[in-house]
Amino acid sequence: MVQPPASTFGTASVVHTPPLLDGRISDLLAGKKIVMTGVTGFIGEQLLWKVLRDCPDTTTGVIVRRKGSVTAHQRVVSLLKKKIFADIVAQAGGVEELMAARVQVIEGDLPDVPDLPADLDVLLHCAGDVSFDPPIDQAFMTNVVGTKALLTKLREAVTDDDGNLIKVPHYLHVSTAYTAGRRRGTIPEAAHVHDVDYDAETAAALAMKEHVEARSRSSEQLTKLREEAEALHRQAGYLTTSADTERRRLEWVKAELVAAGTERARSLGWTDVYTFAKAMAERVVADLAGDFMVSIVRPAIVESSLRQPYPGWIEGFKMADPIILAYGRGQLPEFPASPDAVIDIIPCDMVVNAIIAVCATRPEPGSPEFYHCSSGARNPLTFRGVYEHVRQYFTDHPYTSGQGSTPLATWNFPGAEPIERFMWLADKGVTLGNKVLSYAPRGRKTRKLATSLDKSRKQLDFLGKYLTLYGEYLQSELHFVDDCTLALHNSLHPDDADSFGFDSASYDWTHYMQEVHIPAITDPVRRLEAARKRRQGRSETYRTLQPTTPGTVLAAFDLDGTVMATNVVETYLWARMPELSPLRRVREVVSVAAQLPMYLGAERRDRGVFLRSIYRRYAGADLAELERYVDERLAPLILDRMSPAAIRRIREHRDAGHTTILMTGVIRPLTRPFEGLFDTIVAAELATDADGRCTGFLSGPPMVGESRSAWLRHYAQLHDMDLGRSFGYADSHVDLPMLEAVGNPVAVSPDIGLMRAAKSKGWSIVEWPEISPVPRWRMP
Repeated sequence: MVQPPASTFGTASVVHTPPLLDGRISDLLAGKKIVMTGVTGFIGEQLLWKVLRDCPDTTTGVIVRRKGSVTAHQRVVSLLKKKIFADIVAQAGGVEELMAARVQVIEGDLPDVPDLPADLDVLLHCAGDVSFDPPIDQAFMTNVVGTKALLTKLREAVTDDDGNLIKVPHYLHVSTAYTAGRRRGTIPEAAHVHDVDYDAETAAALAMKEHVEARSRSSEQLTKLREEAEALHRQAGYLTTSADTERRRLEWVKAELVAAGTERARSLGWTDVYTFAKAMAERVVADLAGDFMVSIVRPAIVESSLRQPYPGWIEGFKMADPIILAYGRGQLPEFPASPDAVIDIIPCDMVVNAIIAVCATRPEPGSPEFYHCSSGARNPLTFRGVYEHVRQYFTDHPYTSGQGSTPLATWNFPGAEPIERFMWLADKGVTLGNKVLSYAPRGRKTRKLATSLDKSRKQLDFLGKYLTLYGEYLQSELHFVDDCTLALHNSLHPDDADSFGFDSASYDWTHYMQEVHIPAITDPVRRLEAARKRRQGRSETYRTLQPTTPGTVLAAFDLDGTVMATNVVETYLWARMPELSPLRRVREVVSVAAQLPMYLGAERRDRGVFLRSIYRRYAGADLAELERYVDERLAPLILDRMSPAAIRRIREHRDAGHTTILMTGVIRPLTRPFEGLFDTIVAAELATDADGRCTGFLSGPPMVGESRSAWLRHYAQLHDMDLGRSFGYADSHVDLPMLEAVGNPVAVSPDIGLMRAAKSKGWSIVEWPEISPVPRWRMP
C-alpha cells in the first residue's frame, strides 16, 4: 500500500489516511452493480462510458427521467448511440443487447425517485442543478430535496421489513469544491463547519416561489410590465402586447428567485445559491447516510478531457469557455479577474477516473470520506496564465470571422471597479443610442447602427453576467488540499496507472490549453459559423420554393416598404392631388406637412388610428374618378416603383402553385395595378355616400397588426391551407403577428423592431432594394 504524502501546505503533522486500493479497479468492482444518476450530463455520460469500457464485469443501473413523450429507455438508447460508445456497442452486438446485459434503465427524476434495485452495491449520485444561478426553489428542490429522496429510496432498497440493513451500500455523492463558500486559504478534504439548518432553508426556498409569484401578479408590477411591453409592441396589437407582458412577468419571477438565492447564500457565507444548495446537500448526506459507506467527491471547474475518450472531449460550454471564445472574437477588451488568482480547472477524465477509483474503495460506515478533484494545490493555473495561453493560441490561430483585422486585446487586469464604471457609462450610451434611433428614418444605415448597438449591448450583458455570476470566483483565494485524492491515485495498481490515473500535477498547461482544450471549444464554433456564412446569412425561412398542390400554401405580402418603397401619406398625395385645383393642392400639401408630427406620433402609438386620420382626408373625393385616374395615369408609375426582387419572388410563388395575397393599409383603388400579380388583395375600403363620394370613413376596420394574422388564419381554415408551410413577407414591427402566423416568415428591409425580432426568432432578413426609373419628385 502506498502511504499518502505529507500535507501539501505543511500545516498538519498528522494526515488523515483515506481507504486505499488493494488491487485493480476492474477486479475490485467485478460482480458489483453501480446505480447512477445524471448519466445524460457531462460527467455522468463519461462515467457510464468508462465503467462499460474498463470494468467489463460490472453492471449498471441508470436513473433517467422521461422527457415529454420520449421515455427514459429511448433517451438511454440515444445516449448509447453516441460516438464514444460505438466500440462498446459493437462488442456487445448492439445497443439493446448492451442494455440487456449491463445497463438497467430506471425511469425517474429528482425528487420523484423510483424504487431502487435491491441488488445495487454502489449508488453514484452525480445529478443536480449545475447552473451557478438557478432560481432558489429549483436549486433546493434538485440538490437538497432530491438528495433526501434518493437516500430515502436507497435505505428502503437495502433494509428488510424490520428496518435492518440487508447490506451496507456505498453511497458516492458528487458535489463541488466550491461548497467551501466565501472562505479564504486552505480548504481541507473534510466536512465544512457551519450550523445552518438545511430543513429551514429548504422550506424558505420553496416558499419563496409562491411569494414571488404573488408579487408578480400585483397590480403595480403588472402595470409596470405591461407598459414596458406596450412601449415596444403597441402597434402590433393587444394580444402581442399581452404575450410579451406575460413573458416579462415570467422573466421577472425567475430573476427575483435568482436574486433571492444569491443574497441568501451570501448572507450565510456562500458565493451563490448553487454552492449553498450543494453544501446543504452534503449535510443531508452526513445526516441520512450515517450507517452507510459514504464518499463525497468535490470537483473544481471541470473542463474537456485530457486523454479519454479522446483529447478535448466535451459536452456543451463550461465556465471558462465563453470567456475564451469572446476574447478570440475580439469581444472582450478587458477582464475583471485578479491576475494571480487561481482558476482551478481539472480535466473531465481525471474527475471520472477519481470517482470510479472512489467507487472501488470501502470507507468505514459512519465516517464520510472527502476527495477534492482540483489542480490548484500542486499545479496552479492563474487567470493571467489562462490569458497568456488563450492569447498565444489566437495569435497562432486567428478567429478571423469575429476578430477581423482588430488586434487581440491586451488585458491589464485593472480590477472590477474600473470595469464597472466603464460598463455603467457604456450602458447609458447604448440606451441613449437606441432612443435616438427609434426616431431615425429606416434604412440600411439605421439598421447597421442598430446592429452595432445590439452587439455592444450583447457584450455588456455578457461581461455583466460574468461580473455578477463569477465575480468572486475571479478573485478567488481558495486553495483546495487534495492529499486524500493524491493518496488514492498513488495506490492505483501499476496496470491501472495509465487508464485510471488522476494526478492533477501530471500534465502541462501549455499542452492542455493550447493543444487540447481551446481547439476543442473553438473548432466546432468555427465550423458552424463557416456553414452559416456559406448560407449567405439566410436562414431556412427564406426557402427555395418547391411546387405544391395548388391551393394548399399561401404567400402573404405587405405592400408599403416591402413590395414597393412608399407610405400611406405619399400614396394619398398621389391619389388626391389631381382632383384638386392648383390653389387647393398647395393648401393640401401645407396642411399635410403641418400635421406630419401628429401623424408620426399617432403611428408610433397605434397604426390603426394613424390610418383612420389619413383616410379622413379622402372626404369628398369621387371614388369612380379616383379609380379611373389610377388606371389611366398612376398604374404604370406604381408598377415601376415595385422592387424587382419582390416581383420575382411573387412570380416564384405563383409558379410553385402558391396562393399569393397582398395585405395593405392603402385604399383599394391604389391596389388595382397589382391585380395581375396577386390572387387576393386585402386593402382599405373607403365608404361612399349615395353620390359615390368618399365619406372619409371606412366600411370596416383597417387591416393592421393582429387583424392580419386573424384574417390569414380564417382564410387558411376556409380554404384548407397549411399555414405551417406558408410564407409571409413584411418590413415593419407592426406586422409581427402576421409573420408569426406562418411557418416561413421573412423580414424585408425591416425597421429596427422587426429586425431585432427576426434575429431573435431565427427568421430570414433580406434586402429588396427599390430600383425605379421614376424618382419620387416626378410622381404626380
